[in-house]
Formats: sequence, structure tokens, C-alpha cells
Amino acid sequence: MCYTLPTVGVLAIVGPTAVGKTAVAVELAGLTDAEIVSADSMAVYRGMDLATAKPTAEERARARFHLVDVTDPSEAFSAGRFQQSAVAAINDILSRGKTAMLVGGTGLYVRAALDGLDTGALQANVEIRARLREESAQALWDRLRDVDPGTASRLHPKDLKRIVRALEIFEITGMPASKVYKEAGPRAANYPGVRRFGLTMERAALYARIETRIDRQLAEGLVDEIRRLLDSGVEPGCVAMQGLGYKQMARYLLGESGFEEAVFLFKRDTRRFAKRQWTWFRADPRIRWIDVGDLSPRQTAELIFEEVSGA
Repeated sequence: MCYTLPTVGVLAIVGPTAVGKTAVAVELAGLTDAEIVSADSMAVYRGMDLATAKPTAEERARARFHLVDVTDPSEAFSAGRFQQSAVAAINDILSRGKTAMLVGGTGLYVRAALDGLDTGALQANVEIRARLREESAQALWDRLRDVDPGTASRLHPKDLKRIVRALEIFEITGMPASKVYKEAGPRAANYPGVRRFGLTMERAALYARIETRIDRQLAEGLVDEIRRLLDSGVEPGCVAMQGLGYKQMARYLLGESGFEEAVFLFKRDTRRFAKRQWTWFRADPRIRWIDVGDLSPRQTAELIFEEVSGA
């Protein structure tokens, strides 16, 4: 049986990777006749299915998803493009009298969709990005430390993707990325009545989930999926291939690392990513956190439904 939430048009479900956001959202969609707008920077890419942990065929049969499989891996998908697409999807859902659920762990995307983030200055500049990538990660990190020490202190010297992005923003705007994001931060909220829920669990338990999920992705054919992407002409240096799992396992396929090393880095980097997600979302006092360690997805969905409906 479906229920409606007349006083809540938009819900957000956020949290670290592997915590179970999609499963909870699917259960909640069944309770509320809601539609799900994915806020995952990797789920937008077609043909990149396993390491992105996209909704399964069964989950897609139970709930309608938006912003999944909307672009090719060869195309860069920016926060600005996501903002436009997500707002259009949410408004369409609301116009049909349904609840819109924004679900995902990409913090900047969530902010862009819900808080009116002005991402105009943050659009990707392909020429600048390509030029920067001609230099070593260490040299770029040293430069970033000089122009934006705050951002540099949060990045590993070998995190080429984020170092390049920070320097790209600096060249476009003339300001440190940390300052740009701060000044572009929440403006007039697109959906001031949105209810935000964060899913969390004990860290060791989440890390165990991450390990198990990665082992399953590998068993289900992740390496073959990446091989097909490379064989189809997707460049290993493109934005999409910098995603967790794709970057590490592509290096293995290209002969730049061994299999065990690639898997180790895949798991380690995913744990680090989860930690960064916690840090990002914990800074938002509007989020109501739920420890889902002892709860099933259905129980969590029912708890959220009771809170937003006043039942």
C-alpha cells in the first residue's frame, strides 16, 4: 500500500558509500509513491555499472530512478549540468503530485540540487585541465599548496584528479577553490521545506560492507566491464575512469600494477572516500542522522516515513 506525504515534497537521503541508501530509498518509495533522483557522480555514466553500485534491475522495477545512465563515459558530467538536470527532474516529479527523493553520496551534487548552489564559475575547462595533466601530481600539489594551502592540506599529493580540479578552479576564477566553494555555497534554497536524512553505522561495520561489496563486484565481472570500456575507446585518463574501482583496476589492465595491488588500492581508497563523505555531510546541521547498523532497509524506511508524516 502507498501513502502520500502532503506536507513534504522533497526528501534527501545521504551518507557514505555502501551504507545502504538505495535499498532504503526503494523501500521508502514503495511507502510514499515517490520517485528517486540519483545524486551520484558516477551513476550518470552508461556502461559503468558494477563499481558504481547502480540500482539493480529489481530495484528499478520497484521504483522509478532519474539521472542514472544519462551520458557516455567519454563526456565530463559537471556539478552545473547535474544541478540543471536534477532540478528539472524534481520539479517534474512534484508537478505530478509525487514525492521526490534525492538519494546519493556526492555532497556537491546534493548541495547544488537543493541549495541553489551557483556553479556557473565551476564549469570544466577542458583546455586548462589537459594542460595541467601534463605535469606530475607532485608538482601540481606543490603549486596548489602555494595558491590554496587549505585545499592542498586535505588532498593526498597523488590525488591527481582533485588537485587538477582545484588548480583549474583557481585559474578560472583567480581564487582558491576553498574560497570559491564557500562563496558559492548555499544561496536561496531551491526547496526550503526539504527533509534531510543521513544514514550511518559503526565505522568498522561500514568498512566490512565496503570490502564485501568490492569482492562481489569483482566476482560479478568488474574487470571485464572495464576491459570493455577501454576496448571501446574510453580513455583511461577521462573523468569517468577516475571513479573508484575504475581507476585502480584500469591500471591493472594496462599493466601498471598487479591485481592484488589494484584491489588493495580500490578498497583503501573507497574507505578513505567514505570518511570524506562523513566529514562533508556531518558539517550540515539540517541532516537528521539514523544509525542503520541494526535496522533493515524496510525498518529504516518506515522510521523515516513516520517522522515525515507525523504518524
